Amino acid sequence: MRADNSSIKFFSGRESKYIAEKIVKAYGTTLGKSSVVQFSDGEFVPSFDETVRGKHVFIVQSTFAPTENLFELLLMIDAAKRASAYKIIAVIPYFGFARQDRKDRPRVSIGAKLMADLLTAAGVSRVMTMDLHADQIQGFFNVPVDHIYASSVFVPYIKSLNLDNLVIASPDMGGAKRANAYSKFLGCPMVVSHKSRDKANEVGEMTVIGEVKDKNVIILDDMIDTAGTVTKAAGIMISRGAKSVRAIATHPVLSGPAYDRIKNSDLTELIVSDSIPVNPDCEKIKVLSVADIFAETINKVYHYESISNSFIV
Repeated sequence: MRADNSSIKFFSGRESKYIAEKIVKAYGTTLGKSSVVQFSDGEFVPSFDETVRGKHVFIVQSTFAPTENLFELLLMIDAAKRASAYKIIAVIPYFGFARQDRKDRPRVSIGAKLMADLLTAAGVSRVMTMDLHADQIQGFFNVPVDHIYASSVFVPYIKSLNLDNLVIASPDMGGAKRANAYSKFLGCPMVVSHKSRDKANEVGEMTVIGEVKDKNVIILDDMIDTAGTVTKAAGIMISRGAKSVRAIATHPVLSGPAYDRIKNSDLTELIVSDSIPVNPDCEKIKVLSVADIFAETINKVYHYESISNSFIV
């Protein structure tokens, strides 16, 4: 049981209640009461069914599809602000629209910056999220951002596998920094997949830079969407003599043909966090909970303690 829970209240959006309940259980408290009135045209009105005046209000909501999840979070933040909450902290295990972190071609939006502006305009005091697609997204906010790393659950799991000839792989050049951090910590080599895309969610040419023959490979990424990249990389590595290929992705977006691709792929296992709910029927998917990490970080943030020593990589 945590000390001084009287000034903290936790609430959750409808689609993230599954992880919010785990977080509050790990913290040693319960979810506050809230409800949503739904109109026949789809409009909805969230409300807090208990006082939040003068409280630190933590609202847990991942902003995965559909966009109603994002809008519900914004409405809850606005409601807390108008109900005189002292601080409003958005706990966003999966920060949607994070792939839109730069203007990579003419006449496109920078969706991640717009997300930051919307949350700020709604009245958020602080944002807590995990494994952002790009670190610079923290700079889009004018409020503090606590960036959590899922390595605290992934590294112990990797060690528990007791794999010999371990190799860490990045699925693309953009993920090389993350893969390099893991490989250094685990004391093993790293390889990189180089890919080209003709359009979004569709992989063109791919090659693997580095030696994978007779190796047990673990591919690291921040998210897995249609699973095209990771399953294609696994196939290439197996064809080059890899003993096994596993993948770790913090955020299991898993849209479109993802589940079928994973099921029929050369992947031994896909390890993900519970930042987004997954279909439990896919036997190749292993889900590790990050609820304890969020509970610990919330406790440290509330007590103005450093969070940097909470993360392994």
